[in-house]
Amino acid sequence: MDGQASSRRGPLRSIDVARESGYSVQQVRDLERLRVIPPATRSAKGYRRFAAIHVQALRGYRGLAQATGPVVARRVLAELRSGTIAQAAAAISEVHAGLGRERAQALRAQEALRAIEAEATASDGGRAGDAMTITELAAALGVRPSTLRYWEQEGLVNPERVTSLRARRYGPATIGEARIVAALRGSGYGIPAVREITATLHRLEGVEETRRILDRRLDQIGARTVALLRAGADLAAVVEAVQEPTTATA
Repeated sequence: MDGQASSRRGPLRSIDVARESGYSVQQVRDLERLRVIPPATRSAKGYRRFAAIHVQALRGYRGLAQATGPVVARRVLAELRSGTIAQAAAAISEVHAGLGRERAQALRAQEALRAIEAEATASDGGRAGDAMTITELAAALGVRPSTLRYWEQEGLVNPERVTSLRARRYGPATIGEARIVAALRGSGYGIPAVREITATLHRLEGVEETRRILDRRLDQIGARTVALLRAGADLAAVVEAVQEPTTATA
């Protein structure tokens, strides 16, 4: 199937594009309406006439959608078709960078999990000097203190309170949990999902379950990255077609 569209010289029908891109005929029409692919030309009888670039745009869109979701994929495709090569390269680079940030966040969550395990096995359970104030912890996580308060309201992070002013202080174990929360939120997890994951830390074998969740997250990011890499040649063709407008209506 790969390469068939690029080797055909004549115009392609909707069913041809659907077959070679893996979408249904209706999906092809919907994606044309959403401007994911260039508009098709029309025959004298009004039938749609597609070209190889339409198949490549659809394949590129599929990889982008798997990597970033359909909303972002539509936006990036529009940028690729309307900007310069430099702008197109920047848009794709940002997708790769976003996946890299998600991977880094998940890896930091794993590091925090290992820290929690080490803390659990320590004989003294952590020293008082290891605690942080809310300002210190917020700075360490790169978030606002108000974000930590919000997480507390949602039951994600529970600080220890000391002094008559009830100032928040976070012990080593709580700091580790906060790092996991920050990493999960940074990787796109919603509050309910984060709450479920962090709750496992307090149950029997919870650490192991959290480790499996984080491992699955890294596998998912890896699969999304591979999907984006596979789409690379088709996305490059879309960018090149912008420099030769007649290609899209051949």
